[in-house]
Amino acid sequence: MIIENVHIGHKFKELAQTLDMSFLKVSTFIGRASGRSMEGVGIYDGDLLIIDRSKDVKHNDVIVACLNGQFVCKIADLTNNVLLSANPANKPYKLTGFDQYNVEGMVTQSIRMHRTTSVLEFGY
Repeated sequence: MIIENVHIGHKFKELAQTLDMSFLKVSTFIGRASGRSMEGVGIYDGDLLIIDRSKDVKHNDVIVACLNGQFVCKIADLTNNVLLSANPANKPYKLTGFDQYNVEGMVTQSIRMHRTTSVLEFGY
């Protein structure tokens, strides 16, 4: 690997706060995306999702919800009471009074994992 053109050292600028302090608050939690239904908005299988419970969900926000006992990541169509995927291969899901449905929070960021680490393994 050629590193002669790489400047290392004093030219780095320090952040005012750590990434932990920037992204994670008391109201946030991290989940892992599974599947391909949200690829159209840049969320891929295995990505880490930072989910904020304190945000008010607005029309077309990306959310994590518990739907009939399963966690799902979808786009909230509040006008039509529908959960949308960002992949045309997945049909919209119309919520009804028979569904057990609870919004867990809004996805504020996603982090792509290029190399997995056992530190971030979730115990399933």
